[in-house]
Amino acid sequence: MVKAYAQEYIYKHPWERVTSASYRKFTDHENRHILTHILEVDTLSCKVDPISKKLYTARAVTAHFPGPWFIRKIVGQDVCHCIETTIVDAKSRSMQLTSRNVSLQKFIEVEEKIQYEPHPDNPKIWTTCRQETNIHIKPLPALASIAEKAEQRSAEKFVKYSATGREVMERICRYLEAESAQIAL
Repeated sequence: MVKAYAQEYIYKHPWERVTSASYRKFTDHENRHILTHILEVDTLSCKVDPISKKLYTARAVTAHFPGPWFIRKIVGQDVCHCIETTIVDAKSRSMQLTSRNVSLQKFIEVEEKIQYEPHPDNPKIWTTCRQETNIHIKPLPALASIAEKAEQRSAEKFVKYSATGREVMERICRYLEAESAQIAL
């Protein structure tokens, strides 16, 4: 069984500001007390393709394991390592992030995709964020009956983390807006 959910959110900020905030979300020290599930973020690669002019980045994200406490007990680990890949196409004003866990795959697989694009009704000022997440907990023979409940609990945590992430993004966008207003003076 795979638990999947999708969300859409509209940032009332231009695409350039929202994508800048996305890159700063984990690295801004003021967010440490809000994004408490994120332990560490390291940039693995960052390059611009000379032909397409697209920016490709990969980051390693270490986070608290999002599953229910009893799954963490069974697994014997409460930390999960993930890889986040990002493709930014400034020409088409599109940013796509894909995150997947690389640890604990024997027990759980999580894939999250986020797409940032200018909002069709107000493309110069608003940005649409579409997020899709798939969670699959691989049941152990003795726990097959609770795998679905564990997926649901994990999904609930991801929804909570998404809301917290949006709050952080909004705060960074407001900061960037104020910063650019000061520069314009």
